[in-house]
Amino acid sequence: MADSILTSEKPSSSSSLLNPPSQIICRVCQKQFSQYTCPRCNSRYCSLKCYQSHSSRCTESFMRENVVDEMRQMQSNDQTKQKMLDILKRFHSEEEVDVMDEDESTLSEETIQKVLSGGRVNFDDLSADEKKLFQRAMASGELSKMIEPWEPWWLKPSARTISLSKQGTQLVQPVPKQEASVPSDEDLESNESGEIPPGPETPLHPVSKLSSTEPSPLLAVHLVDIIYSYCFTLRVYNGDWQSDALGSALMVLSVSSVLGHGEQPETIREALSYCLEQTCSSYKHMGGLKFGLAIIDDVVSLLSLGSSALVCSLCDLQRLIQAGEKDLKSDKTRKLRKLEIRSKLKLAERKIYFIMCWVHEQLGEAWSSSATILRAEKISFADYGDSKGSVKMESKAEPRSKIMIEEIK
Repeated sequence: MADSILTSEKPSSSSSLLNPPSQIICRVCQKQFSQYTCPRCNSRYCSLKCYQSHSSRCTESFMRENVVDEMRQMQSNDQTKQKMLDILKRFHSEEEVDVMDEDESTLSEETIQKVLSGGRVNFDDLSADEKKLFQRAMASGELSKMIEPWEPWWLKPSARTISLSKQGTQLVQPVPKQEASVPSDEDLESNESGEIPPGPETPLHPVSKLSSTEPSPLLAVHLVDIIYSYCFTLRVYNGDWQSDALGSALMVLSVSSVLGHGEQPETIREALSYCLEQTCSSYKHMGGLKFGLAIIDDVVSLLSLGSSALVCSLCDLQRLIQAGEKDLKSDKTRKLRKLEIRSKLKLAERKIYFIMCWVHEQLGEAWSSSATILRAEKISFADYGDSKGSVKMESKAEPRSKIMIEEIK
């Protein structure tokens, strides 16, 4: 608890993002060191402002290609159509009441009627002015404001009533007749399955059947790392990881040092350091340290709910990874890395299942100490962030070569 957070006064070998091997001056402003590279022209730049100004043709083309590619990959089902229709309806209604610049045009009547009638509108169907309007709204964040914020399932009252069987499978709990008048029919319907991710469909294996040795005492630390990556990904995808299963799975691997890189953090501080470092570097646009600290609150909430809620979250994460594996088979953009990604996803899935079985065997009081440490570490990271503005991964004294889990053949 008394350990101080390492600063970035000395070069870190753990992250090339925070300490690039070479420093190149920004090609745009010629003032700051460049941190990024344009994905189209490979021009080096230091900030969003320089990126937007280095070549409007380059940035608009890159944005357009990404939008078109994303729209082509979207599955055309009734739920997706309804979501897009609701977003476009809100967008059009706000365009009518907001005061817009005189030179800005809105969606044409033909496009509006096509959307309102339930027809599918592709990016290529838009006029030049409509494409510019759509890109401007997307870049400014106007479209994201129209999406209804997702309320995490672990913050809902029904999450406190999760109960699993002795084998770890989902229990169906009938509502007592005496209490039928307390919650209304609508309340009962809202608390049905779908709000809480279901638990395992088949009984969980005893840990003793999965490993020939005693489970490592560091599994509680690794659980914090894994749950953080789960909460982070669901927050970023607004709860809808199914819309991009492969992207969600890759995000989990990038945020979790345990699942993505086979690391074995020995303390909660070390586990959080890596997660927050990724949040503040690779996903800085999501909100940086402030967003990462909010994710810590999510992890605390899940730990406070107990083993059953943790098992449900890990089971949901396992389904996410499995869906990512399935999408990888049809993905044509990562041919050279397919084998590497598939191997990482397979290994991650096995780790998640093992720790799920381990969590199920733990007593309910096992998570209170981890939650307490997390609260204290959050305060420590927040104070450090106020003074330094960045987080550095805490390095180990020496590499560990000890096998954490030895599987039974």
